[in-house]
Amino acid sequence: MTATSAPATAHPERAGLAALTVGAIGVVYGDIGTSPLYTVKEIFTPATGVAVAPDTLVGAISAIVWALTLVVTLKYVVLILRADNRGEGGGLALTALATQAVRGRPLLRRFLLLLGVCGATLFYGDSVITPAVSVMGAIEGLEVASPELERYVLPLSLVVLVGLFVVQKHGTHAVGRVFGPVILLWFAVLAVTGVLQIAQEPTILAALNPLRALAFLLDRGWHVLAVVGAIVLALTGAEALYADMGHFGARPIRIAWTSIVFPALALNYLGQGALLMREPAAIDNPFYRLFPAALVLPAVGLAALAAVIASQAVISGAYSMTKQAIQLGFLPRMRVRNTSAAEAGQIYIASVNWALLLGVVGAVLLFRSSSALAGAYGIAVTLTMMITTVLTFFVIRDGWRLPRPLAWGATAFFLALDALLVAGCAIKIVDGGWFPLALGALLFVLMVTWARGRAAVQTLLREDGIELQPFIESLQAFGDAARPRATRTAIYPVANPALVPPALLHNLKHYQVLHERNVVLTVMFCERPYVPEAEQLQLEELAPSFWRLIITYGFMDQPDVPAALTRCETRGLRAEPAETSYFLSRETLVPRTGLAHWREALFAAMSRNASGAADYFRLPGNAVVELGTKVQL
Repeated sequence: MTATSAPATAHPERAGLAALTVGAIGVVYGDIGTSPLYTVKEIFTPATGVAVAPDTLVGAISAIVWALTLVVTLKYVVLILRADNRGEGGGLALTALATQAVRGRPLLRRFLLLLGVCGATLFYGDSVITPAVSVMGAIEGLEVASPELERYVLPLSLVVLVGLFVVQKHGTHAVGRVFGPVILLWFAVLAVTGVLQIAQEPTILAALNPLRALAFLLDRGWHVLAVVGAIVLALTGAEALYADMGHFGARPIRIAWTSIVFPALALNYLGQGALLMREPAAIDNPFYRLFPAALVLPAVGLAALAAVIASQAVISGAYSMTKQAIQLGFLPRMRVRNTSAAEAGQIYIASVNWALLLGVVGAVLLFRSSSALAGAYGIAVTLTMMITTVLTFFVIRDGWRLPRPLAWGATAFFLALDALLVAGCAIKIVDGGWFPLALGALLFVLMVTWARGRAAVQTLLREDGIELQPFIESLQAFGDAARPRATRTAIYPVANPALVPPALLHNLKHYQVLHERNVVLTVMFCERPYVPEAEQLQLEELAPSFWRLIITYGFMDQPDVPAALTRCETRGLRAEPAETSYFLSRETLVPRTGLAHWREALFAAMSRNASGAADYFRLPGNAVVELGTKVQL
């Protein structure tokens, strides 16, 4: 059965709310929760030119705290979480909302769609960098415990990362139960270590004054961009608040942030600032210097667990994003496997998993330290934030129809913040920022090529196709009843429900036979996350023994054609599983001049490697017949 509503309810019971809040802490906040491992250290690197002094420490910590307040609390928690697409969030869900809001303006709608796809591709760049920088930042604590352990950081990081991706095929439903408690313990440790340091140097509390942040940034002059590029590291993971809204609901995410996550992060950053005011030499690794020597190794172990959990969140997000992109027509079909019978959202896509592992291992071997990886981190995240701001503007102005001054004012404010963050990260492009951008550009080319290629194929099929209704009428007029009849139900999938499926033509040409029941089937995906079962089926009897069935799914639904067919019996169509055959048209692409050669070759390669429709739509393997069709590009 397919999902019919968002998993989270609008008014969960008290116990359910507590469980969802803990779950949100474990899944949503793992990424941003591991940022204290490296953020403060990166602000005071030689590249930024910021000296470790009391005034600059107060200003830098103030900038971090107020960046969290403005970007995460005000923008995401207060505003963006309101933009739910029937309970779902994330880049593609927001894109669907924005395009629906401007559906009367096709050019603007197309621009927003491409912008949303661009944001989705940048997410994959983040999915490669996050595991690498989080795990390496955690394992580098070994250097604090003993300098002799430094040579083990790189190989141990690779072992942890490879192990993380290898276990993905087993699903996360078992370890998922401990995510929340572990990250809850992590935030408790962040808060306690911060408070202990603040108690020894309470002057750091001056960082709570936003004027200190403003003065610190203004004093940097043009060097402020380098500082901002480091401050951005404290914000990575903010997009997860919105992306995971469908799993937990907006209310648990808000409660978790305001009551636990934000206070713990603020206290830890203040604690690191307090420590550095007393011991400037601790700048080599201020996070692990918060701990007594005897507790450094346990802290490394807990940090490694937190980093793995943070990585798991973006890996699972990449699977979910890929599934959405497939069903919205931007990627070829891939085999999607559910890893939990209880949770529809827990899926595994092998091709995505191994591609991410290859990218993560490549990033670790290329950059070799969390500091070097920090140079690559941020640009993809901040560009995604800016895209989110632009898309949200059209939602609140055209969808919600809020007053234009409010829509323009809020957008201008957040867009200015985003522009500053992007500029701060842009100067790091040469130092590594090119890496996620290159990944995003590659994926953007793949997505656009697939979408345009499929559109071209459908255009050609439509031009060469035969209208369905006149064809059926001609069969009836020329003695359809006299043809041999197979005592089964034949399902003929076709992209355009108005045309005759090529497989039906092949059946008549080669076997001169019809079935007792012939169903022309079209599966569509709409820009809604879920479609209720009552609205999924459109069944029409075209003539005796001929039906047209259109099944509509949302981009978060799990397509299951046999399950949908069982619901047609009450509407007059009998399709017993043991008496039903599925005749699929397998397209063989034959390039022809007219399109760029490289695009023809790329699309043909993607088409050849696409997963079969039988697997994707859960068709029984022993009831599927594939018939080939050549299509010239």
